[in-house]
Amino acid sequence: MKGENRGQTPISPLMHAQIPLLVPEKSGSVPYFPPDAAPPACIAYLKDTDVAAFQRAYRFAERAHTGQLRKDGKPYITHPLAVAEILAEWQLDAQTLIAALLHDVVEDTGISSSEIAQEFGKAVAALVDGVTKLDKIQFENKAQAQAENFRKMLLAMARDVRVILIKLADRLHNMRTLDAMRPDQQGRIAQETLDIYAPIANRLGLNHLYQELEDLAFQHLHPTRYKVIEKAVKAARGNRSEVVDKIRAAIETKLATCQIPAHIHGREKHLYSVYRKMQEKHLAFSEVFDIYGFRIIVEDARACYVALGAMHALYKPIPGKFKDYLAIPKPNGYQSLHTTLFGPFGAPVEVQIRTQEMHRIAEAGVASHWLYKAGENTVSELQIQTNQWLQSLLDIQADSRDSVEFLEHIKFDLFPDEVYVFTPKGRIVALPRGATAVDFAYSVHSDVGNHCVGVKINGEFMPLSTPLKNGDRVEVLTSESARPNPAWAHFAITGKARAHIRSALKSTHRHESILLGERLLDQAVRALGSEPDSLGTAQWERFHKENGRDRDDTLADIGLGKRLAFVVARQVLAKEADALPGKSAGPMPIRGAEGVVVRLGKCCRPIPGDPIIGQIKKEQGLIIHTHDCPQVRHYREDPDKWVDVAWAAQLEKQFEVGIRVIVANQRGVLAKVAAAIASEGSDIDNVRMEEEADAYTSLYFTVSVQNRLHLARLMRALRGLHEVIRIQRMKGKGEERGATSSDIS
Repeated sequence: MKGENRGQTPISPLMHAQIPLLVPEKSGSVPYFPPDAAPPACIAYLKDTDVAAFQRAYRFAERAHTGQLRKDGKPYITHPLAVAEILAEWQLDAQTLIAALLHDVVEDTGISSSEIAQEFGKAVAALVDGVTKLDKIQFENKAQAQAENFRKMLLAMARDVRVILIKLADRLHNMRTLDAMRPDQQGRIAQETLDIYAPIANRLGLNHLYQELEDLAFQHLHPTRYKVIEKAVKAARGNRSEVVDKIRAAIETKLATCQIPAHIHGREKHLYSVYRKMQEKHLAFSEVFDIYGFRIIVEDARACYVALGAMHALYKPIPGKFKDYLAIPKPNGYQSLHTTLFGPFGAPVEVQIRTQEMHRIAEAGVASHWLYKAGENTVSELQIQTNQWLQSLLDIQADSRDSVEFLEHIKFDLFPDEVYVFTPKGRIVALPRGATAVDFAYSVHSDVGNHCVGVKINGEFMPLSTPLKNGDRVEVLTSESARPNPAWAHFAITGKARAHIRSALKSTHRHESILLGERLLDQAVRALGSEPDSLGTAQWERFHKENGRDRDDTLADIGLGKRLAFVVARQVLAKEADALPGKSAGPMPIRGAEGVVVRLGKCCRPIPGDPIIGQIKKEQGLIIHTHDCPQVRHYREDPDKWVDVAWAAQLEKQFEVGIRVIVANQRGVLAKVAAAIASEGSDIDNVRMEEEADAYTSLYFTVSVQNRLHLARLMRALRGLHEVIRIQRMKGKGEERGATSSDIS
């Protein structure tokens, strides 16, 4: 984003020190930062040697960008200088400030990373490389280019948190000078800032930066709404000043009475926050009462809770509006007590209570305790949490080969409304609200997620799809033979879980597709009068040369229904297209537990003993149905759409089947029916009841049986109960399969 300029941008102290030096002399040369020049005030915290390195980097960058201008006509060097100043306000180290000065040098000039490394060290070169734009890479479209750039940025960020700080400072200055861009570019950049960069700043705890980025993006996306709300807030500031002063005085008096030393600050919502609340709550501006709040800064954590009690004694708290981020900090390290009170005239009053150290972290976030601060040898809990989050982004990237898909994963994770749960050992895990037990399993480790078979929540077995609530204690049960279920992707919400599930399913899906394709091709080869062993390397090489697909790709296509097995068999065997089968290949044996590309139809729930047929569905593989299933009647006329299949001889698996049992309404009848089912060695997977007319009830069971004979024994046992009036086997959607007992008399 070169050449952006906002016009009358106030010149900062650093810019005051530099800009006069950028005016060309009469000779045409551009002078550089004199070695003996006094350092700007904003970098006075650096050591003398670091200041000298900064001056040298300025001269290097200024020479590299000579002749380059921004869109507003100013020398391009003003942009990296402004980025360095923003970082200097956060008091970052010299390496970061130098990298900020040089962050566009590699992209926009002929200077290489190796030259920067030789001149300023490998660490600076790595930082510059991390924020260098990817102009030389070709992309299919703009969306992919943006997503790929963001992905690379996150990769670099996960290795060194300073990269994202430079990138955020770069984006902030570009947003401050966005007026010089075309309106369509302004909208795209502002939306990208709102979607990506502001949430990252918020997640890293950079509160002021986050609010300014949101307001700047709002100003360019909706300029009229911005002006209207800005004007309304200024007016409200005057209209409500008397109420605000009254509340402040009451708080000061109450804290003084309780002998709690404290500093009280007024807190005003930034404009985009006001707008967002109006949108989400469907409120008019006059209905948004919490534009102003109060922040109470006390000595220690104990005083926070004492002050909270004092506030609740002063004004009644609003139920459900209290949050304790002291006991359970946010993932970015934020700590504070939040409460909302019924203030004077019924207006809600937001109060935040924290210590000075907590306030510093809340305002500066990761920049207040970043990993490279001079003189600090210990790593804080905030740093650990931040790095864990950054590393989780790297994990998601590893399982998201598609850049746009990766961006969608991350965008969800950047807007957390956390729920806090506990591991069996008491460790707190923060997850987005709505996260399920599967999300928790993958947050522990990808292997735990991939092999989970069940979960205990607060000591009770629960479905993996169960949404988690604050305070839940979650224990994941695993098995080495287990693998992700395709259904998990429908209720997993975190990017990490969804990425791992998709990755595992893609791998499993392809493997099973190849196996199924091989079985279908073998059957087709036998039907053409040959043996599968006759397909040698020479035949497959010829097929590959003619069709551009190798053996595994072709078999996977057959298994997924993309290619017909008979057509491929003819091509590989070099048979004529109208060749007739030489003999019957016989039905393909089905075990009933193959996996995601060979499945039993839920519409008819076939069990061993039922006559079956295989339906080939594109992208889904082979679906097994009963002969009389309505779903496949119209496929029977097209031999390319179905496969002759039969049950394998030895089957150990249990199969689900639905039965309807009509019983007389008598005490204990459900227990009797359930006991009869259990006595025949069958498990009940599900049961529901429906009242019928004339004192009868229908019991709908989903039971597990080994085969059709097992089901017959089970139904005979139920028929022996005098309370049972009628029994029916059901199809998957609850339709009758035919009565097997006497009708109701």
